[in-house]
Amino acid sequence: MTEITSKYADFEGLRERAVALRREGLSRRQIRDRLHVDNNDLLNRLLEGEPPPEWTKRPNAKDDLRARARELRVQGLTYDQIQVELGCSKSSISLWVRDLPKPERRDPSEQAKLAARKRWEHELAVRDEERQRVKEAARQQMANMSERELMMAGVALYWAEGTKDKPYDRRESVTFVNSDPGVIQLYLAWLRLLDVVPERLQYRVMIHMTADVEGAEQYWADLVGVDASSFQSTTIKKHNPRTVRKNVGENYRGCLVVRVRQGADLYRRIEGWWSGMVVEAERLNA
Repeated sequence: MTEITSKYADFEGLRERAVALRREGLSRRQIRDRLHVDNNDLLNRLLEGEPPPEWTKRPNAKDDLRARARELRVQGLTYDQIQVELGCSKSSISLWVRDLPKPERRDPSEQAKLAARKRWEHELAVRDEERQRVKEAARQQMANMSERELMMAGVALYWAEGTKDKPYDRRESVTFVNSDPGVIQLYLAWLRLLDVVPERLQYRVMIHMTADVEGAEQYWADLVGVDASSFQSTTIKKHNPRTVRKNVGENYRGCLVVRVRQGADLYRRIEGWWSGMVVEAERLNA
């Protein structure tokens, strides 16, 4: 060390320059090159007590995991439980949380319940991932739907959800009611395919009296692309206090009624199309 200090006689002056450069944000390599200090021991002494600038610190990919592991440990989880939660090794967990107090020992039955809950939560996550995968694969199968496919889908949709004539009540009216916005959009696309012009359509909302009537009217008007003032008078359903309704909350917007003016001819064709589809289905199953 005597040889080093003799080479750099003005140690304090050199340290002042090194500290100033460090505080300017220079790295060890930059300071070494700037001051021509080629001895690491001396460089350590010159920079003693001065923290490195933030930009020289390498990010740790496991910082978030470490922080979460410590949170879970404070909450009282064991190494095994933290491993299930985070999916990392117990050796890493041990390093991250070893300075924290050990959780109190739980009653075996309580531990079993907690472990079962964690396993069930994991199972639910796996099931949901599989559910979403199947839905997405099925959605892709519907890509590039042809006009004929839309035609048949619309006929089936109307026969399931639209008004139909009865032998004792022959009206031949084309009226469709549904609460699902996707169903409404598909139905309107089908009407456009049939060249039913927008001017022939009448809209009306049906909703319970306890709901946000004005908000529902505006929602459906935005969906179908018309002004809410063009809607017919909303049908308000009275609430039966003895009935427990589940269709409540901010997402409840009632049903939209779509009626086609002068729809007798269209209704006859719908009935004919449906009858033809039934005949074809029977033929395919024969």
